[in-house]
Amino acid sequence: MIRALYRPKAGPVQVGLSPEEIAAARLDAEGLLWVDLLDEPLSVAEPLLLETFGFHPLAVEDALQETHVPKLDDWGNYLYIALHAIVPAPDAREPIDTLELDLFVGPNYVVTYQARPLPAVDQVWQRVQRDERHLQRGIAYLLYQIADQIVSDYLPVVDGIDDELDRLEDDLFGQPDQMELERIFHLKRALLHLRRIIAPQREVLNRLARGGYAVIAPEAGIFFRDVYDHLVRMYDITESLRDLLAGALDTYLSVVNNRMNEIMKVLTIVSTLLLPLTFISGFFGMNFFQPVIALDAWTGRVAFGGTIALMALLPLGMYLWMRRRAWM
Repeated sequence: MIRALYRPKAGPVQVGLSPEEIAAARLDAEGLLWVDLLDEPLSVAEPLLLETFGFHPLAVEDALQETHVPKLDDWGNYLYIALHAIVPAPDAREPIDTLELDLFVGPNYVVTYQARPLPAVDQVWQRVQRDERHLQRGIAYLLYQIADQIVSDYLPVVDGIDDELDRLEDDLFGQPDQMELERIFHLKRALLHLRRIIAPQREVLNRLARGGYAVIAPEAGIFFRDVYDHLVRMYDITESLRDLLAGALDTYLSVVNNRMNEIMKVLTIVSTLLLPLTFISGFFGMNFFQPVIALDAWTGRVAFGGTIALMALLPLGMYLWMRRRAWM
């Protein structure tokens, strides 16, 4: 799908332009044109990018292939920018997913390419249609709105990871099992993915904030500096969450080891309590007395009762002695 939005110098905003009208609006130096390509086949997207706008084939190839981390290339009379937005992961086993948004920014136009629909782009599209004042501040401000909306969508994800980490820490002090360990590594993959995206995207916004590009007015740097500050803060939060997650993993291992120690402690106590009984029963169960010897005292009721009493009182005495020594 190709949708276009054109604001001429005088007159209302126009939408739904044909390819010929897009080419004419592209030549209007005092107007503002936004062309959005959503999952267009190469046979349609390439002629528009190469012929209508005259982009370099290498830049077009980069835009049509989702293989890049956030980057910025200066081609003189236009910029090629690749940003990443957070989208729902297609695989439930993956914590989050990011999708590349490719932008060509010229002096009077912005061309965006989406392989899959991005909520951030749709929100900005609807916003500028509702209020034309967003378009009156020029191309740099439109680029700022898109970048700011993409970065704003990161914050709920980071907050969700923070909340999940808090719940995980509470569960670790209960009876942690394999499920908690899977949750730890699930969050670890999410934070690692965020770190890989936020770090280069932060540098892209930093370069835009510093300016020095022909298509970006120097006074627009303050807007991109605001987005850059948000990314710096989120990067710091992500690093803090990684440290907390490492601590949660250490807590999990400590709790598991403590539980194992408790189990071994109980088994040791049980074995220790049964050891005297095993000795007594083994001693009196040995058949080594000669039949010529009178053994009535060993086999009488008194000996039997004394043995039973000893077997009952000895573990109890050992238990009380262990409690007194604080071994239990």
